[in-house]
Amino acid sequence: MMKLLWKFLTAAIVLGASSPVLADGYAFSIDLNQVENDRLMVELITPKVDQATIEYQMPKVVPGTYSISDFGRFVHDLKAFDAAGNELTVSHPDANRWKVENATQLHRITYWVEDTWDTDQKGRIFEPGGTNIEAGKNFMINTFGFFGYLEGMKETPIKLTVRHPREFYGATALVATDDEDGVDVYEVENYHVLADSPLMYSKPNKASEQVGGAEVLVAVYSPNERVGAEAVMKELSAVLAAQKEYLGGQLPVKKYAFLIYLTPGIGGGMGALEHSNSSMYYMPESEEQAAAEMMVDVAAHEFFHIVTPLNIHSEEIHYFDYIDPKMSKHLWLYEGMTEYSAGLVQAKYDLIHKGAYLRMLQQKITMASLFNDTLPFTELSKKCLDETKSQYINVYQKGALIGLALDIQLRELSNGEMGIQELLRELSKTYGKNQPFKDEELFDKITELTYPEIREFFRRHVEGPTPLPYAEIFQKVGIKYEPFANRKILSFGKVDVNWDADAGYWTVSNASRANKFGKQLGYQDGDQIVSFDGEELTFDNFDAVLSRFRKRRKEKDKIVVEIRREQEDGSRKLVKAKAKAITANFRGVNRLSFDPNATPEQEKLREAWLEPQI
Repeated sequence: MMKLLWKFLTAAIVLGASSPVLADGYAFSIDLNQVENDRLMVELITPKVDQATIEYQMPKVVPGTYSISDFGRFVHDLKAFDAAGNELTVSHPDANRWKVENATQLHRITYWVEDTWDTDQKGRIFEPGGTNIEAGKNFMINTFGFFGYLEGMKETPIKLTVRHPREFYGATALVATDDEDGVDVYEVENYHVLADSPLMYSKPNKASEQVGGAEVLVAVYSPNERVGAEAVMKELSAVLAAQKEYLGGQLPVKKYAFLIYLTPGIGGGMGALEHSNSSMYYMPESEEQAAAEMMVDVAAHEFFHIVTPLNIHSEEIHYFDYIDPKMSKHLWLYEGMTEYSAGLVQAKYDLIHKGAYLRMLQQKITMASLFNDTLPFTELSKKCLDETKSQYINVYQKGALIGLALDIQLRELSNGEMGIQELLRELSKTYGKNQPFKDEELFDKITELTYPEIREFFRRHVEGPTPLPYAEIFQKVGIKYEPFANRKILSFGKVDVNWDADAGYWTVSNASRANKFGKQLGYQDGDQIVSFDGEELTFDNFDAVLSRFRKRRKEKDKIVVEIRREQEDGSRKLVKAKAKAITANFRGVNRLSFDPNATPEQEKLREAWLEPQI
């Protein structure tokens, strides 16, 4: 329910490991102690230039975001100087480019950057992919929002120096080569690595743990100090351990960082931006346990990007053009397969109930039906910056279902021995972070690694317009698929409820359509539901509480609901509402259920799909 945030999840790519910066590389520096009007000064000592003019460029698009951001519009008063401090002539042909004359004399560039979270400019940047400058409190540094590169020189080594308040900690997947008190120095191989390496600076609120040979860091900024990093790490530990097993017991990174900003309000784009070795979150600051639990499903997706696209990606991503990008046609792999794996790992390793996983798939089928089901997914991918932009979010719905269908077909063809889990491992061995594939060759390579029938699957359902045959897919693993299903269930009262993050309660937002049960309870707009039938309601357990209620109760049973209701003087009073349970007709769509009459062959294939392989 509310746990399903619209995850404008994205995948920026690391394309190399850290290495010592050469003498003739970039040297960026920022001072977090020197904030003016919510802006920071960036200073760059440039590498040598051997041409008369050169452009300094900021990204128009960053890898995996699949949208135009124009980060150059947040740059102000850019100036260029020679070694003697003389100002060079600079023109500004468009939002993301500055042309420097007499470039062979270029030595230094300076400019101010405003943050994207607190701007009057039109064209909002999704918060996890933007930047935040809160003097003395928090700095969210998505590096592509602060730092650019000289045209044709993205492969040049970079040194970044960050001066910061002494009480601040710099959370990042980067490893500082020098971390004196109040100064951190990072050295990276090229601009691709820098752009893929966000940093968060604030007072320390962190926890770390070793998982599969990698150091996993959780850093949290909780403005009202409601949520500690240890609590988040505790909730993440189980899913991280499961993902480690899913990936073969070893993670393909040495360090991974969860950078979490919790906002006390509910505005902005809640969700996350994932990178190869880290992920940045913008989430509501609620009660500690609820906030920690809310992270799990989102983080499961982010973390899986260490496989796709870190170790499996095309040339379009490996040699990314930040000004005029060429998009890959394999969003089904980068986002769809990642989303599918994030759900499957939780079901496979018993982090969620198998029935809950079926409901997750039901929801994806239903949401996918809102989009163009005959649009070839390769076309959606290639044109997602413009023509198919409105269809992009379907990568998290139908893209995941493509992964499901491919997984079950592979299990069937291999007698349960091979599925997506094993395929991703083989693709990681075939390619790797420094070995991209050619966009046109991937389907043939996967077919070569698997079975001839898989090529026809891609031709029909990914390159072609044929919708996925859900009934046929699920029948193979003994699951009944009903596009429409009428049944009677115990009613909640037929009122609309929303999660109020500030209050920490599910709140009635519309009681006008209440049925007999809802009217007996006396639901009113603004009621905050404390408990339902003896169970406290939290952000994360709404569905589970209703499910248990419907299993243990029958019609005419007496039900008690505790409600916090506003009084005339503005205070709130705890009210105990009582009613007799009633059943109501429920017309469900895309219902999935385990077939009690499944054959031994179906049950065997289902086990291969949903249980860990020993």
